[in-house]
Amino acid sequence: MNILKQNIGTDWVAYNGDCVEVVKGLPDNSIHYSIFSPPFASLYTYSDSERDMGNCKDTEQFIENLRFLVIELFRVIKPGRLVSFHCMNLPTSKSKDGFIGIEDFRGKLIKLFQECGFIYHSEVCIWKDPVVAMQRTKALGLLHKQIKKDSCMSRQGIPDYLVTMRKPGDNEERVTHTNESFPVAIWQKYASPIWMDINPSDTLQKESARDEKDEKHICPLQLQVIERGINLWTNPGDIVLDPFGGIGSTGYVAIKKGRKAILSELKDSYYKQLVNNLIAAENSKKQISIFDMID
Repeated sequence: MNILKQNIGTDWVAYNGDCVEVVKGLPDNSIHYSIFSPPFASLYTYSDSERDMGNCKDTEQFIENLRFLVIELFRVIKPGRLVSFHCMNLPTSKSKDGFIGIEDFRGKLIKLFQECGFIYHSEVCIWKDPVVAMQRTKALGLLHKQIKKDSCMSRQGIPDYLVTMRKPGDNEERVTHTNESFPVAIWQKYASPIWMDINPSDTLQKESARDEKDEKHICPLQLQVIERGINLWTNPGDIVLDPFGGIGSTGYVAIKKGRKAILSELKDSYYKQLVNNLIAAENSKKQISIFDMID
């Protein structure tokens, strides 16, 4: 089993190792909720490890590698409970794909989860600023000058998605909310098919104190997105799993929201930051508890 390190806190366990092998070691029907951002096929390369799913020649190879994890996720998720994954459709390039367009990565992930037994439960589109995307990627289709040259090559920006899948069966531990904890105005915001208010900079990378030599995570998931999934679909004390732990964003939010977290991360430099961030979340929670007791 490829587990390099293991760290344990009061409400969390973190593994430095292969996510498939980590999840294989978890008991059947033991996880209440899983939320994560998988590698976007080969769009970003995180490491040179042969176990890194982002090290693949194309999306088809990535999907087949990811299948091993999804099979295990189906086994460990409790019946009637949910898995949410964050993704986007992928821009193609003439040099790599032979054409300029968009690949339906989101659809391929949904199909994979369905093939492994999950039910397509819901999804929300997360708005992204096309101006920021143009400045960052220099995508041909987003350049204003392309409209004057040939607007048939112009396109809209590519949004993010939070797609949620459900394991069949009855949920024996219902997740219930009150009007006080989940008022109508909040529910209407959560229920919207498009989230226009997610701050792209609201990430753990911004929140956590990192050494100057620490490596940046390429695309950490926004804390607001994780928080909404955990708020809506879990109870306090539930176990939240993130097989692609990164720098610990999911665990950080889960601990602060009174849940338990299990995370795995293959890359050693990210794992180091992950553990530090989970300890910081745990310490922050302890401080809040002390002040609550004084009040």
